[in-house]
Amino acid sequence: MTKSFLLIGVGGQGTILISRILSAGFAEMGYDVKMAEIHGMSQRGGSVTTMIRYGDNVHSPNFGDAEADVIISFEKSEVLRALPQLKKGGTVITDSYEIYSVPVLTGASEYPFDALDQVRAEVPNTIVIEAFREAEKLGNSRCQNIVLLGKLVRTMGLDEKIDWRSLVAANVPPATVDINLKAYDLGYSM
Repeated sequence: MTKSFLLIGVGGQGTILISRILSAGFAEMGYDVKMAEIHGMSQRGGSVTTMIRYGDNVHSPNFGDAEADVIISFEKSEVLRALPQLKKGGTVITDSYEIYSVPVLTGASEYPFDALDQVRAEVPNTIVIEAFREAEKLGNSRCQNIVLLGKLVRTMGLDEKIDWRSLVAANVPPATVDINLKAYDLGYSM
């Protein structure tokens, strides 16, 4: 059994941090884990993609179209770009948050405001949460990624084998442990 996760967001959203936490968690469960990061123009607000594969014997973190079991999207239009990689019957967990790219801001292209409708039409198992807004209410919008992690752990039933809260605490800056644990608990309860 090999599972493939695709995480997609915009530079600065913490995509790589939760990818590292997930990878550590899968390794702690005893799986062989491989992770690959694609940064693109992330420092300029561009797309960041991470592929994680775990299972009994994984040779590569990379996978192609129709091979991802789960897509986790930090921004609602980013999931549209990733949909071809989702396998039939796969799951999408996405934030409803919108980030406007430079082409959208300059008027060179239009933002797909109906992105969630498009995703739901293609993927019956689509879960939409307001992770960014909820993290903002907690007092730190940068915890959006940890809210999404909590939702993912609960949705995928990954919580019975390891202590994800300990992994969060071990991987975030010490000054932010408390708020990140609150963010994880909030996402888990959504």
